Amino acid sequence: MIELDGLTKRFGAKTAVDHLSCQVRPGVVTGFLGPNGAGKSTTMRMILGLDHPTGGTVRIDGRHYRDLEEPLKYIGALLEARGLHGGRSAYHNLLCLAQANRIPESRVTAVLGLVGLSAVAKKKPKSFSMGMGQRLGIAAALLGDPRILMFDEPVNGLDPEGIHWIRNLMKALAADGRTVFVSSHLMSEMALTADHLIVIGQGKLLADTSMADFIQRNSRSYVRLRSPDRERLLDALAAGGLTPADAGGGVLEVDGVSTEEVGELAGRNGITLHELSAQRASLEEAFMRMTADAVEYQAHGDPAAPPPGRPRWGETSGFPAKGV
Repeated sequence: MIELDGLTKRFGAKTAVDHLSCQVRPGVVTGFLGPNGAGKSTTMRMILGLDHPTGGTVRIDGRHYRDLEEPLKYIGALLEARGLHGGRSAYHNLLCLAQANRIPESRVTAVLGLVGLSAVAKKKPKSFSMGMGQRLGIAAALLGDPRILMFDEPVNGLDPEGIHWIRNLMKALAADGRTVFVSSHLMSEMALTADHLIVIGQGKLLADTSMADFIQRNSRSYVRLRSPDRERLLDALAAGGLTPADAGGGVLEVDGVSTEEVGELAGRNGITLHELSAQRASLEEAFMRMTADAVEYQAHGDPAAPPPGRPRWGETSGFPAKGV
């Protein structure tokens, strides 16, 4: 388990992490979310002792990282896949780590096979694609067979098969009772992987809750329906105390009711429905709503606007067209 207690990090006048307290528990995949500049990477670096807190504490199974004699046996981390030595072979990169942590050499062969790099074990990482480098970084994290795994953007550079593989790997590690802490900006992938979420913004804790609860609390759920007998449907809904919103294209949206209730109401009134579906916000929509006030780096203006002095696409520049 990872425990943060009042964890704070300041860089001069800038507070990157602000009295952050939470626990990352074993047995589930915990997603670590936040906008750019929220303090996620700084928090992960402090967990690994790479940055020293200005205040507060962080413990790994009750101990500071600096007190772990063979840290790879306690916690494995992927923070920067390109951090390995580009001039050594993949095998010898891992072998150096293994020897420094008294890990058997046989484990090197095992993790290279696990991540699918056995065929390139003798090649140097500087020749690897981003996806291959990512796999080697994951192998390094798994090398000590630790009970705690921490991944920062683990799917970067991976192809669809690789993304599917790392997703299932993280789930399997959690199912084995390990602590899995993963940060990513890919909300669709996080929605498929994480069971629990810790969300921060501007260094402060915004949410520490299950995935389902986070989406429910930070999104709008409604029923979408469409009928060829629109006027009768509107009357029936009004008689049932429901106030639909017009979504255009003949579609109505109703809050605070289930699809079963709407379907039964339509059936009692002999109204044909061409569409009846429950709509629920995605993790991305819920995340955007939760963090709207905590976004530090936000683009403004019209992305389609041209640079000064140049017209928009399709607009005249004020010069006659060729041949006129």
